[in-house]
Amino acid sequence: MSARNSKVNKAAARERLREERERQAKRDKRKRQITVAVSVLAVLALAGGVGYAVVQANKPSHWEAAKDVKDVKAPKNTTGENGTTVVIGKSTAKKTLQVFEDSRCPVCAIFEQQVGPVIEKDLEAGKYKIQYVGATFLDGDSMEQDRIGSNGEGSKNALSALGAALDVSPDAFMEFKTAMYSTKFHPEESKDELAKDSYILKIAESVPALKDNAAFKKNVEEGTFDAWALKMSETFDKSDVTGTPTLKMDGKPVTDANGKNAPMTAAEFTTAIDKALKG
Repeated sequence: MSARNSKVNKAAARERLREERERQAKRDKRKRQITVAVSVLAVLALAGGVGYAVVQANKPSHWEAAKDVKDVKAPKNTTGENGTTVVIGKSTAKKTLQVFEDSRCPVCAIFEQQVGPVIEKDLEAGKYKIQYVGATFLDGDSMEQDRIGSNGEGSKNALSALGAALDVSPDAFMEFKTAMYSTKFHPEESKDELAKDSYILKIAESVPALKDNAAFKKNVEEGTFDAWALKMSETFDKSDVTGTPTLKMDGKPVTDANGKNAPMTAAEFTTAIDKALKG
């Protein structure tokens, strides 16, 4: 091999090596740029995710938003501010019995099972009217303390559904309330079944006026009367009542013989009501 050819070959080899190194350097640069870009996007995505999570966490809950609704839609068959006065019975009845209840209350369920049929007969006979006042304190709510849902949603959801039943008719309201408190449907207080629209609608299927009632179903599922339910709960909070069930007539408590609790049997209730009607 000549010296010239050897030098030429070596020069060509060095040139190929230089070109390959330049190509490799360009590839390495592109890789670094892509890695940096991906890292930046990952950081931005993480920051965006955290930001979204923070925004979502700080958004008011459905019920908190309902509490702040100004234009409250009230059910039919109601009167008073925000429709929170619910009076049922014959207009000719001179006395009105106030009934304070929480839908999740197990004692209210016993009261309704034992005394409900007597109240139904008394209303039909025109002995008195009833004014229903619904509470949601078993959900952990306090409208006065601006606290919503620290212990569930069943009381609120059931109260809203009662509003949907009242929107159909007073009779539908009473029948739905009876069904809800029945031994068949009333859940344990620790099980927040009434928070589920599906369970509410299951109960409603036992009420002829509500069975397959599209308007009622729509109002339950869309929460039409959620804000109203919270206004009703606020009415309870503003009263001097501290537990449920509580009964009052002419502002005076209607109690059993011990003078402390609501009468829990038909006989005790009849005795207490007869006394209240005379007072």
